Amino acid sequence: MVRTPEGVEIIMTEWLGLPPLATTHGGQIESLIGWIHIFMLVLFVGWGAFFTYVLFRFRSSRNPVANYPGVKTHASSYLEGAVLVIEMVLLFAFSIPLWAARVDHVPDEKQALVVQVTAEQFAWNVHYPGPDRVFGRTDIKLIDLQSNPLGVDRNDPAAKDDVTTLNQLYLPVNTPIIVRLRSKDVIHSFGVPEFRVKQDAVPGLTIPIWFIPNVTTAEMRTRLSKPEFQYEIACAQLCGLGHARMRGFVTVTTGEEFQKWLDERIKESAELDIFR
Repeated sequence: MVRTPEGVEIIMTEWLGLPPLATTHGGQIESLIGWIHIFMLVLFVGWGAFFTYVLFRFRSSRNPVANYPGVKTHASSYLEGAVLVIEMVLLFAFSIPLWAARVDHVPDEKQALVVQVTAEQFAWNVHYPGPDRVFGRTDIKLIDLQSNPLGVDRNDPAAKDDVTTLNQLYLPVNTPIIVRLRSKDVIHSFGVPEFRVKQDAVPGLTIPIWFIPNVTTAEMRTRLSKPEFQYEIACAQLCGLGHARMRGFVTVTTGEEFQKWLDERIKESAELDIFR
């Protein structure tokens, strides 16, 4: 059982076999999933009972001759109306408010870490803006799948401190994260189960998503007693023959550890620029 920051006990993890929560908004997602499953159970039991009743009530031994006028009751209409009401409750009382909160309350970029994640067959390219918080220019002519998969123009002053990684997304804990999703080729889908985040990456579009990770990788390893645990980026959209191999990993660290990692990557990038 996992307790969210708001003090709400989440039991969907155990009941439904969901992975443990690692973001602040995850409790809301689990609440919605829980209500959906409760309503599904009610529908399953209700329709199962109705089907059993119909089998017994209209069995051939009791109705040897066909009754062409049929049943005159409006019970089925009432049942259909109840199903409609349940679906409306799920949509308007749970889904739309949750979606609106994610769309309308995007954190200020000055208070968040903004990262660009570009999907391609079959990898995740990550681009950090560096201390200046400005993404350097990219040019399709500069793309090299081995050394520069994003085509970052290192001659652009804004790109001097940029950092790029392949299939590795490093994030500081308890910090708003804004991920700008893109795709080079086909539709992919960025999904991290523990973050309760999933969003398609569509060619030609930049789609932002945001979340706040609140459990570091080290803490999750301790919690699960799995020293090798890693948050995994799974492509949730069939994108080609290599779809199953399109795996990325998220490492959530403390703010100090993240800054140290970023400084090291900036230094390495600067050293490489000398030899370019």
